[in-house]
Parts: sequence; structure tokens; C-alpha cells
Amino acid sequence: MQQKFENHIAHNFDFLIGKKLLLATSGGIDSMVLVNLFHQLSFEIAIAHCNFQLRGLESFEDQNFIQNYAEANEIPLFLTQFDTKAFAKDYKLSTQVAARELRYSWFYELLETKKYDYILTAHHADDNLETFLIHLSRGTGLDGLTGIPAQNGKVIRPLLLFSRAEIEQYAMDNSIEWREDSSNASDNYLRNKIRHNLVPVLKELNPDFLASFCKTQAYLQESQQMVADASILVYQQVAKVEEDQIHFDLNQLKKLPNYKSYLYQWLNDYGFSAWDDIYDLVDGQSGKQVFSSEFRLLKNRDFLILSPENLKEEDEEYYIFKDQKEVNIPLNLSLTKVADISLVSNTTIFVDEDKLWFPLVLRRWRQGDNFQPIGMEGKSKKVSKFFKDNKLSLLEKENVWILCSDNQIVWILGLRQDERFKIGNRTKKILKIQLE
Repeated sequence: MQQKFENHIAHNFDFLIGKKLLLATSGGIDSMVLVNLFHQLSFEIAIAHCNFQLRGLESFEDQNFIQNYAEANEIPLFLTQFDTKAFAKDYKLSTQVAARELRYSWFYELLETKKYDYILTAHHADDNLETFLIHLSRGTGLDGLTGIPAQNGKVIRPLLLFSRAEIEQYAMDNSIEWREDSSNASDNYLRNKIRHNLVPVLKELNPDFLASFCKTQAYLQESQQMVADASILVYQQVAKVEEDQIHFDLNQLKKLPNYKSYLYQWLNDYGFSAWDDIYDLVDGQSGKQVFSSEFRLLKNRDFLILSPENLKEEDEEYYIFKDQKEVNIPLNLSLTKVADISLVSNTTIFVDEDKLWFPLVLRRWRQGDNFQPIGMEGKSKKVSKFFKDNKLSLLEKENVWILCSDNQIVWILGLRQDERFKIGNRTKKILKIQLE
């Protein structure tokens, strides 16, 4: 496998040569093999390990294992810990989604602050198969069947060529130690159910099933590229860009026998999900419209018009002065100085008062607003992207208020506090802000 891996890097990932690589390492067999392979090839690597504190003592034993391994092999190590369950609960995310958001935010922060070039993960061919089957079971288009990308921006997955069996054999041949994640034995997660119950049957029916699947997925990827190319050609005939709008000519569109597929291809990246409603617009009454989180599609006579959704503009601003204890307009807030923090929730935050500049400003959110979500130190995020990730409806977005200090967001009320104003070890004055 080592020679196959070396050839794979030379032919498909030669841009990694001479770069600083950050290897996401859980301590499991896949990531430990990944570290070993790059270490053997003398790449400049570092290990990044997240302790999600989801498995009690086992999580800290994984962390200790990684620390000892990095020290023994003289590999730079970055560690962090997350209270993943609390984060998931506060922001109404599944545990898996919360862990993913936390770890990738931290990875990108390390790339920027520590000057690394790429993040490498240990996803392999069996992971790709499981992801394919998950998407298939839920219903998906062509995009969902083309698998985990080998490269997604700064994230590289160099083990997708290799099976779980190859990785296990390499680990045994090279006496590589790893940690077993006890949650992998449970069937509580869909991926584990597929891994334990479905994939073995498929491999029993065809011992070369994984290799056949990889070929099929390569064909699907080629088909996807053909679809993309055709979509561009037809788009040039049907669509016209006018300032911040795109006008789709329905007379031209309806000449296509499979126009629904083209609409899906063109509109999928704009966050739409009500596809039946969109298809009905083609023959619907003028004036009807369909919304995504940030865009609207309007039927206007012989055109479908795609445009950004203009949220209700509110110019009014409300000021909160130092030592003010309550706000009653436009909503009810209480501000209390406390000695210690209690329960943090979507409606209650605790901030370091010395970090605030008064008067504070309470206003509607605006396009272009940025903040640093708490739990993601150093990582800036557009408020509009945060809304999209959290699937806020148009009505919900229109009712969002922002608390600001010197033009910096302190809190997206009812949703997320900003990292920059949280209390820390040096905090002397704690201000509790509560949305009634």
C-alpha cells in the first residue's frame, strides 16, 4: 500500500509536495495510517485532534494516546476540547452536525493562524460507499451519488482510493497502534447500520463489489460533468443576467423536453428546496413566487425572475446606556450585573462588561453583517450564511434583532452570542443580558 500511496500522491496530489499539511487525527485506525504514510514520506505535517467529550473517559484516553504518539514521533500537535452536547443543544443541531461545525471551524482557524496549507482527512473507499448508500436511502439527485470529493477547497482526502481492508492490512503489517471508538459498534447511527448490516451483504453477493462501485461512481462523476457542461450551454440560450437578477425565458425553457432538470441544475445552489412549487411556476399565474432562505423566484409573464430576497429594511436604532437595567422597545431585555454565570441559553447570555462600548445599539440585521459565533474563536462568519446554515425562514430572518457594541455584534438575539465578548479568566465584571 505504501508504494501505491506514494504513486497516488505523485500523480494526483503533487501540489501537496513542499506544503505544510494539517492532518485531522482522531486516533482511529484510518487517521493513524494516514499520519504514518505521510510521516514515512517525510512531509511537513502536524496533527490536529478534537476532543468532543462525547464518550466520557474514553475521549480523554484518545487525547492522551494522540499526545504520546505525537511526542514520540516528534510531530507538532494541536489539541482542542469542545462541549459538543451543550453546543448542539443551544443551537438545535444534531450531535454529528455540531461536531462537524466545531471541528472544521477550528481546522480553518489553524490553517490561518498557524500558516498551514491544507487539511487532510482519512476518508476512504468504504466511507464513500456508505455515504452513497445514505444519500440513496434518503432520496437524492446526481450530486448525492457522486461521492465524497477528493478535494473540497483546502480539504484533501488522499485515502479515497483505498479500502478499509487495505488500511487494516497496512496497519497490521507496520505494527501501527490505534484507538477503537466504542460508538462504532453501535447501530444507533444510520451509517453504522449500513456498515454493519448492508455492506457485508453486498460484498457477500459480489466479493469485488467495492471495486465495481468505485468504477460506477467514476462513471457518475463523468456524467455529472457532462450534465454541467450541457447546463451551461442551455443556460446561455435561456437566461439573461440583469443587474442582480437572472431572467429565465419561459418560451425558450419550455421547448426543452426535460426543462425541470435544467431548472434544478441552475437553482440548486440558491438554496431552494420546494421543487414541485418551482416547477408549477412555469405554468402558474403571473405574480406567484417561491422563496429560499436568501432568494426569491418570481413568475412574471413569460419569465421566471431570480433575485435576492430584499428583507424588510429597518433604519431605527435603539440605544442602551451604561447601567441601564431594562429595555422595553422594540422588545424586552433585562441587563443585570452578576457575580457568576448561571444557565446560558438562546435567550440569556453573559458578557464581559469591560469589553463593551456604551451606548450599545439594538437594530435589525443587515446584509454584510459579520460576527464570530461563540465556540469558533477567530472565525468570522456572515450573518446571512449563519441564517442559511440554521435554515431560518424569511419571516424568521425579518424578525431578527442584533445587539452591537461599537459596530461589532455582541449577540444575534435568541440565536447566537459573539465569541469576542464572552467572559474569560480575566473577566472582572459580568453582565447578564436576558431576552424576556
